[in-house]
Amino acid sequence: MTLLSIDNLAVDFVRDGQVVSHALRGIDLSLDDGSALGVVGETGCGKTLTGLSTLRMLPPGARATGRVTFEGRDVLTLPEAELRNLRGKEISMVFQSPGTSFNPVFTIGSQLEQVARRHLGLRGAAKRDVVVETLRKVELPDPERTMRFYPHELSGGMLQRAMIAMAILCRPRLLIADEPTTALDVSIAEQILRLLRSLQQEYGFAVFFISHDLDLVGDFCDRIAVLYAGRVVETGTARELLERPRHPYTKALLEALPRHAQPGAMLPAVPGNVPTGLDDPVGCSFAERCPLAVADCTARRPLLAPIEERRSVACFRWEET
Repeated sequence: MTLLSIDNLAVDFVRDGQVVSHALRGIDLSLDDGSALGVVGETGCGKTLTGLSTLRMLPPGARATGRVTFEGRDVLTLPEAELRNLRGKEISMVFQSPGTSFNPVFTIGSQLEQVARRHLGLRGAAKRDVVVETLRKVELPDPERTMRFYPHELSGGMLQRAMIAMAILCRPRLLIADEPTTALDVSIAEQILRLLRSLQQEYGFAVFFISHDLDLVGDFCDRIAVLYAGRVVETGTARELLERPRHPYTKALLEALPRHAQPGAMLPAVPGNVPTGLDDPVGCSFAERCPLAVADCTARRPLLAPIEERRSVACFRWEET
């Protein structure tokens, strides 16, 4: 069953009534209940903005159009009161920088208790008990003591576990994980991923996993969507997309992974840069960086279209990748 559907989502940044940047240019994605969707691409491709749109947490000056439907409700048009009830209870988010996501002047426990009081209506011992149990679920040592710590007193890994605890406290239907391991070293990152996978299996929530690392999302997610310059350029099951990339951009990202490098050799890189939000090429946005580009690629834009069951690509020359 489809839990989240994003249809023709566009986000523009507006200043003094004028559009100054086209950040998202018509995103179409869907996420089934209990599944995991990985959204990948370089910095500036629109991954985080897509996730923030799902919670209607866009930065100042951003204007969204299209539809973001969660369980039959369009998040973009929900009244503010309903939106506040949705955030943190039915849809929650794990941010990539937990150090800036907690309020530094309140203890970890008081901030989690505020969520329990606001969304679960708990008071007193019941409120404290659910927070302690949730901190235990994310494998933080001595949860009762951890509750008394301020954010700066926890390590990066512990703080990310506390962020996950806050996100799952109300047992949401959807968890948005925005680069949840970027600020962590490799061993701690692996622990966080195992924890997220274990919690998903236990509670059955869906995961919208944002990352720039195709290997990482391939290990965690059922399906992958590749974004480039504010558009989806390829979707498919994780296994199919990693084994048989059909868009030249997806293939280039895979070839740039360390596991493909020869010992002592430089890692291959995708030449050029992602177009800015001010640019809107007539043809394919990737054409200037693409080794397969021909004249037709710069003359008209390829649309995202199915090439096989549950597999879509936006490329005129996908059969040659």
